Amino acid sequence: MKSPTVGELVPNEIVTAHFLVIAKEIRQKKTGEPYLSLQLADRTGEIEAKMWDNVAEVMDTFDRDDFVKVKGIAQVYQNRSQFTIHKMRRMEDHEVEFADFYPCSARDPEEMFAELQGIIAGIGNPHLRGLLNAVFDDKEIAVPFKLAPAAKSIHHAWRGGLIEHVLSLCTLAKATGPHYAGVDLDLLLTGAILHDVGKIEELTFARSFGYSADGQMLGHIVLGLRLLGRKFDALPDFPPKLRSMLEHIVVSHHGELGYGSPKVPVFAEALLFHHLDNLDSKMNALECALKRDQQVEGEFTSWISSLERVLMKKDRYLQGPVAKAEPVAVPAPAVEDLPPPAPPVKRVEAPPPANTLFAEKLQAVLSPQK
Repeated sequence: MKSPTVGELVPNEIVTAHFLVIAKEIRQKKTGEPYLSLQLADRTGEIEAKMWDNVAEVMDTFDRDDFVKVKGIAQVYQNRSQFTIHKMRRMEDHEVEFADFYPCSARDPEEMFAELQGIIAGIGNPHLRGLLNAVFDDKEIAVPFKLAPAAKSIHHAWRGGLIEHVLSLCTLAKATGPHYAGVDLDLLLTGAILHDVGKIEELTFARSFGYSADGQMLGHIVLGLRLLGRKFDALPDFPPKLRSMLEHIVVSHHGELGYGSPKVPVFAEALLFHHLDNLDSKMNALECALKRDQQVEGEFTSWISSLERVLMKKDRYLQGPVAKAEPVAVPAPAVEDLPPPAPPVKRVEAPPPANTLFAEKLQAVLSPQK
C-alpha cells in the first residue's frame, strides 16, 4: 500500500504523495490568475485540494481520472480537511498500483458472492429462486455486480459496495420480516437482492466513479426494470402478479416521489423494504462521514449534506473536554530541614535631638496654644 494515504494525512505536515484525480476545476483568483480546485482520492478516502501558485505550468498537463504526484501540506480550513499543493506532476499508469487508488470493500468479492448464492439457494419460492439464478448465472451481470459501488458518493461508495449493501439488507430482512405477520420473506429477500441491479449499468467504475450516458438519462430504477424484463421474458411460467409485485418493490424502493421513485410503496414487503434500504444507506453514510471528519477538532462534524445535519462524535463527547493539568503542590519542608531561627533584632531608641535655636522655634510653633 502506498504511503501516505488520505487516511494517514496529518495536519500541518508537509508530505509527498500519490493520488487519483476524481474532480478538477480551473478557477480564478480575484487577481485574475488561475488556481486549481481538485478532489483527490485513494482507496482510503477523498480530500479536497487547492493549488494556488505556478498553476499555469501544470493545469493542462493532467485531467480527471489521471494519477498525480503531489507535494504539499494537509490543513483544516473552515472545519474541513484540505490539502494545499505546492508542486505536482502527472504520473503514468505503469508508475502506480491500481489497487492503491480505488476504494473497495474490506470483504473479498468472491466470498460475498458465495454468501449471496447461499441466500438464493435458501429461498423457498421456486419462481423467485429461478429468477435469481437466471440473473446471477449471467456473467455479464454477475461480474460487474461483484465490483460495482452502491452509489457514486453517498453510501457504500466503493468497489464491492453494491453486493455488500445487498448482503446487509438481506440480514436486516431476515431479522425484521418474521416480526411482522403476513410478510413474505422470500419476496422481501428477492427485492433486497434485485432492487439496485440497474446500478451495474448506471454507474461507471473503471477508475473514478461516475455515471454512464444511460445512467444520466434513465437512472438505475429504469435500467434495473429493463434488465429484469429480459430475464422475465425467458421465464414464461413466472406468475404475472408476482412479477408485478417484485417490479413494484424495485420502482418504489426510494419511498417518495420526490426521491426518484415513480410510485410509493403500497404493500407490506415494499414498505418494509424501503425503510430497510433507507436505514442501511443512512447508517453507512453516518459511519463514512464520521471517519472522514476525524482530523477536525471538536465534538461535532461539519455539515453533512447527504444527511442534512451535523453529527456528534460520540467517543469525543463521552470523553469530555481534555482536562487541564492541575498545579503540582510543593510539600512543606520537614521541621528538621528548616534552618535555625535568626536571633531577634534588638530595637535601639534614637537619642533625642540636641536643643538648638531652630529646634526651640519649631517647637514653639508646633506646641498647642494655651
